[in-house]
Amino acid sequence: MLKAGVLGAGHLGKIHLRLLNQSEKYNLVGFYDADEENGKKVEAEFGYKFFNSIDDLIDAVDMVDIVTPTLSHYDCAKQAIAKGKHIFIEKPITNTVEEAEHIRELLAENNLRGQVGHVERFNPAYLAVKDEINSPMFIETHRLAEFNPRGTDVPVVLDLMIHDIDIILSIVKSKVKNISASGVAVISDTPDIANARLEFENGCVANLTASRISLKKMRKARFFQKDAYISVDFLTKKCEVVKMKDAPENPGDFDMILQNAEGLKKQIYFDNPPVPDNNSILDELETFADAINTNTTPVVTLHDGTEALRVATQIIDCF
Repeated sequence: MLKAGVLGAGHLGKIHLRLLNQSEKYNLVGFYDADEENGKKVEAEFGYKFFNSIDDLIDAVDMVDIVTPTLSHYDCAKQAIAKGKHIFIEKPITNTVEEAEHIRELLAENNLRGQVGHVERFNPAYLAVKDEINSPMFIETHRLAEFNPRGTDVPVVLDLMIHDIDIILSIVKSKVKNISASGVAVISDTPDIANARLEFENGCVANLTASRISLKKMRKARFFQKDAYISVDFLTKKCEVVKMKDAPENPGDFDMILQNAEGLKKQIYFDNPPVPDNNSILDELETFADAINTNTTPVVTLHDGTEALRVATQIIDCF
């Protein structure tokens, strides 16, 4: 079992503490929080050991789980790497692409492992259809949330849209050649609603919408590819695959048949793969433990996190 320590005991930090504590792959040593009053309160309520010093916590563990505000990710990661510790770092990886690239260099130089918390890669609905998504040519995503003051220190692109950016970049095996976007600040000082269009060198186009001022929640992605349409509902954890194949010579009464202008007939059929029940945050943390123990590549690498941040930054620069 890897000795784990958490930096940051806010809303998400407390979730990480609970899951690391129950994991069979980690031994939760304790946590550090810059707000000593909050740290002692969490220690009293849940029994996790609170460290007064960030250095003392890092010294006591094998893996540092960084769940602090984004602005401090870079400094926390540097401190952990300097002491030879593996790092799990919440998304967005850092505040700037330059910081992210420096962290990647430091990890490589010290032969350490790092993973970024792009948790939607572990969403069971996405996992159920991931292997069905092959060379999509049009992608549409909607990530809408009700207003919550927590998270408004960064634009909605870094708060919400970056989840979908990471998913898209992991699927489309081509470089982004053009980005156009618009964003509007309604309540916050930074954009609360944004739309972006990514064009890839292979011809794929992705249209992304994110809002944190919606009346209802939505987290959906739709993938259109040759002879198939795939939808993933990250919120309700449901998915749907609609495929087309050559129609049989003698279709049944209930078969859905389409015929184009040239007379070519296709049969439409629906496939709703079973969606396993899982805890995505626990899964991402435990696969990282596996990567450390087997010296293999983590599911979401620091390179992945850096590229998602790079595209997110380019989108923000369009505003």
